[in-house]
Amino acid sequence: MESRKEAIDFCLRLENTYEDHPFRDKNWTVIRHKENKKVFAWIFEKDERIWINVKAEPGFLEYWRQIHDSVVPAFHLNKNHWNSIILDGSVPQAEISDMIQQSYRLTSKKR
Repeated sequence: MESRKEAIDFCLRLENTYEDHPFRDKNWTVIRHKENKKVFAWIFEKDERIWINVKAEPGFLEYWRQIHDSVVPAFHLNKNHWNSIILDGSVPQAEISDMIQQSYRLTSKKR
């Protein structure tokens, strides 16, 4: 996954989600849950790369940052809860998918 379209398409395959553009800056795309409107993926371009901000469980937050140079404290969000994944080809697709799905679960409606 390296393009904005690939990231958006993957997120939209998760159940009951939709794409939103809440800012005047068209660079930002967010993917939300339909039920609670919470954002689980912030997709944007920075430094000529696509970035995805995702929420992570506290134990995984630092883990992802330590094993991948392209997973960093989230740009523009609370760095104690969110990471940025820089889509530069260095993070395996399966791990990007895992991080996005974890963010999806963490932001879903509590049962």
